[in-house]
Amino acid sequence: MLGGMGPLATLDFLRKILAATPASSDQQHVPVLVSSIPQIPDRASAFRGTGPSPLNAMLDCGRRVVAGGAGLIVIPCNTAHLWFGELRSELGLPMLHMVDAALDEVAQICGPEGRIGLLATDATLDSGLYCKRTSNTLARRKVQWCLPTEAERSDWVMPAIAAVKAGELSTGRTLLQLAAGALRQRGAQAVVLGCTEIPIVLDADSANMPVVDATAALARQVVRWSMEQRNRRALATP
Repeated sequence: MLGGMGPLATLDFLRKILAATPASSDQQHVPVLVSSIPQIPDRASAFRGTGPSPLNAMLDCGRRVVAGGAGLIVIPCNTAHLWFGELRSELGLPMLHMVDAALDEVAQICGPEGRIGLLATDATLDSGLYCKRTSNTLARRKVQWCLPTEAERSDWVMPAIAAVKAGELSTGRTLLQLAAGALRQRGAQAVVLGCTEIPIVLDADSANMPVVDATAALARQVVRWSMEQRNRRALATP
């Protein structure tokens, strides 16, 4: 795992891997190698051109887990997936895409013409990381994305993400509830939590509508992959 983006989000992802694992003993849990480096340059700033690229630092993290024997790489940071292609090409291991994991779950909950809200960093929103990417299932539906306005991003979403990173969870929750409420008033039937800081403080109850937690969606795919590998090894053992 390439972690530290941010540290609390990395811990949340690990907790969700544990929660998704059908285990009754330590040995049945998913083995995880974590390189948690909070000093990786800010991804949103890099996208805006106001800060250095995080690519080299993420590659260093990836090489550590590759050297440690990892068979799969995941990144519990949505915005970091703007560099997904370069990372996969350089590191040479299978990778799971967080956005694909979330979109698969969007396809399960939305109607044929569902209206789905998206809360995420400005870089994730402006890059089209979600809105321009479709899963095979989602492509067959006419999903309408409902995005925060510029004012909602600057007044609520980005300050909320910064608050969670600073450990001010109550402030982050309050701001994100306002942002989710605005999306709901504009017709969103559910909301994708497309930044790993967001599900730390916002859930379906506090958003007052169904949510797709991208962190949890990726965790479930990690568990599925790990169990498939374990079953293959068991079948191959005489």
